[in-house]
Amino acid sequence: MHFPAPLVDKLGRPLGDLRVSVTDRCNFRCRYCMPRERFGPEHAFLPRADLLSFEELTRVARSLRGSLRKVRLTGGEPLLRKDLPELVAMLSRDVSLPVALTTNGVLLPQLAEKLRSAGLDRLTVSLDALDDSVFRAVTDADYTARDVLSGIDSAVRAGFRELKINCVVRRGLNEDQLVPLARHFHGTGHVLRFIEYMDVGLSNGWRSEQVLSAQEIVERIGRELPLEAVPRAERSDVAARYRYRDGGGELGVIASVTQPFCGDCSRLRLSADGRLFTCLFATEGVDVRAPLRTGATDAELLELVRQIWEQRADRYSEQRSQLVMPKRKLEMSYLGG
Repeated sequence: MHFPAPLVDKLGRPLGDLRVSVTDRCNFRCRYCMPRERFGPEHAFLPRADLLSFEELTRVARSLRGSLRKVRLTGGEPLLRKDLPELVAMLSRDVSLPVALTTNGVLLPQLAEKLRSAGLDRLTVSLDALDDSVFRAVTDADYTARDVLSGIDSAVRAGFRELKINCVVRRGLNEDQLVPLARHFHGTGHVLRFIEYMDVGLSNGWRSEQVLSAQEIVERIGRELPLEAVPRAERSDVAARYRYRDGGGELGVIASVTQPFCGDCSRLRLSADGRLFTCLFATEGVDVRAPLRTGATDAELLELVRQIWEQRADRYSEQRSQLVMPKRKLEMSYLGG
C-alpha cells in the first residue's frame, strides 16, 4: 500500500503520535488537572452529541496512518467512555497501528480483559502516591491507592506485562512518595515515570516553586536505589531513562519544565469534540468534526492535517520564560494530556 510522504512542521519535526481524547469527564479531581472547585457539580461537560463517534475517531486516525507510529487514547478518564473496547477494536483493525491508553486505573478490574481482547497494545496507569492520605490529597476522590494497584494487577492478569506507571510530582504534596513508589515497582518489570508538575490550563494555580526538578527526583531515588542513565529509545521519547544498577529494571523522568523537549515533539492532539491541537499548551484548535460530518474524504482529512502540521512552530515549554502568559489556556482534561 502506498502512503504519502511524512508530514513535517516548520521546525523539521515529523508527525508521529496521535493522542485522542475520548471524553472530558473524570472520576478523579486531581489538584493539578481538575480541581473540584473548578470542576464541581455545576461544571458543563461536553454534551454527548458533541463527542466524535467511534467511527469518526477511527476515520481521523485512518486518514493519518501513513504518518503515525501509534495512537494513544486519553481523557479525562478514557475508561468512562461507554463501550471503549469497541473503539480499540476498530482502531486495531482499521488503522493497523499500535494502540495505547492512559488511565487512572480504577476501572481496569472490569475492563482490562476486554481491552486486551480488543487489541490494546500498551497501557499507562497514573499513580501519584502509595500512602492513602497523600493519594486522597492529590486525587480528591473516593478511591485509594489500593484501587489503582488492583487495576494494575488486573491488567497484568489480562496479559499486559510491562506497564508504564506515571506519577506527577508536586513539591510539598507528594514528593515523599518518590522512594516508596520506586521501591514498590522495583523488580516488577513495570516502568515508573516521574513527571515534573506542569503549568497546563488555568485551574491548578501552578507556581514554579512547586516544581520538583528531574535532577532532584533522580538524586533522591538514586541515594536509596542507585541509578545509571541509559539512552532514549527514540529521539521523540519524552522520558529520560535510568536503570537500577542492581538489575531491578528502569524508571523514567519527564522534565517538561526544567529540560523542555519541544525540539523533538511529534504529537498531534484530537479533543473529544473534534478539534486538533499541535501543542499541549495551545489556546486554539482546528475543527475536524464539521468536515467529518459533511462528507469529507480521507484524502481531504489528510490534507487538512497537512496544512495544520506544516504551519506548526509550537515550542511553548522552551519559550515559557520569554512569553507573556495567555489569559486563556485550555485544560489538560480537555486536551487529553
